[in-house]
Amino acid sequence: MNDGTDYRAILSADIPIIDVRAPVEFSQGAMPAAVNLPLMDDDERAAVGTCYKRHGSQAALALGHQLVSGEKRARRLTAWREACARYPHGYLSCARGGQRSHIVQQWLKESGVDFPLVIGGYKALRQAAIQATESLVQHPLVLVGGCTGNGKTQLVREMAQGIDLEGLAHHRGSSFGRTLQAQLPQASFENHLAVALLKNAQQNDNLRWVLEDEGHMIGANHLPECLRERMAQSPIAVVEDPFDIRLERLREEYFTRMHHDFIAAMGEDAGWQAYSDYLHHGLFAIRRRLGLQRFAQLTDHLDTALLQQQKTGSTEVHFSWLVPLLNEYYDPMYRYQLERKAGNVVFRGNWQSVKAWLSK
Repeated sequence: MNDGTDYRAILSADIPIIDVRAPVEFSQGAMPAAVNLPLMDDDERAAVGTCYKRHGSQAALALGHQLVSGEKRARRLTAWREACARYPHGYLSCARGGQRSHIVQQWLKESGVDFPLVIGGYKALRQAAIQATESLVQHPLVLVGGCTGNGKTQLVREMAQGIDLEGLAHHRGSSFGRTLQAQLPQASFENHLAVALLKNAQQNDNLRWVLEDEGHMIGANHLPECLRERMAQSPIAVVEDPFDIRLERLREEYFTRMHHDFIAAMGEDAGWQAYSDYLHHGLFAIRRRLGLQRFAQLTDHLDTALLQQQKTGSTEVHFSWLVPLLNEYYDPMYRYQLERKAGNVVFRGNWQSVKAWLSK
């Protein structure tokens, strides 16, 4: 077992971290394998912080012990003990490896449980994650490009050294890109990316990353600057499948699967309403780029398609608005973006040929 300072080993091995920071801190950024069991809740932490500013560290420490005492302390100690039993190879962590994790460690020790700390806490792990990303993205990198519906994400997932940025971001990158999973805070997204890179690097020699050709934003998450710079310089393999194959992929992904996922998560009525809202929101988000008159026309087609799908289960009628949306908006936009990077394009072909080329 490492001494709590081999941060890359902790991150790449998915070693569980019992994070004792307050919920508000955890929600702003956490590691993939962390579970939040706070020493103090948000209100208690705020009270101790105010006391520290006004009266100093000793008074703040005394107030903390007063706020977390008796039955409350016993409940939290029980939760930490259960977590230690569940994750015997884990670590305790607070923000900087300071008083909070030491207090929890001491209380555990007094109850008969000896459990190690991450030296330097979350801040040290976060710095290690940032540095890992900065160094690992310097390896050769190839991008998979192509208009929407060409199966780029699936292709990346099938590559041994593929890193699925959209999967990490819980977003497919377009106005229709949201999934049923909420997006992570920016720091957490970056932490998940670092861990994915570290794990992959452990399993593969002669690294050559395969990534999807993304914009700098994936939904609300933005790519780290070091990665954006490398992607801007990287070769691009462009997938060019026939239009009808692309339509079938999009039908499966956005209509069949999203409908199924909403119903499975929320039940028939609420799920249908959420699915309908999801499609309407995606179209609404690009209304100004479409022009308000065209937006209104496509919305009418969408409403008709939803009625038909609800009555018959058929999703093909969605092509009445999807086809013009691709022809008039998404395809021209991506082709324009690709023209600006034309010097980086090194291969073009259908899905299978790009996969074969990448696999060489």
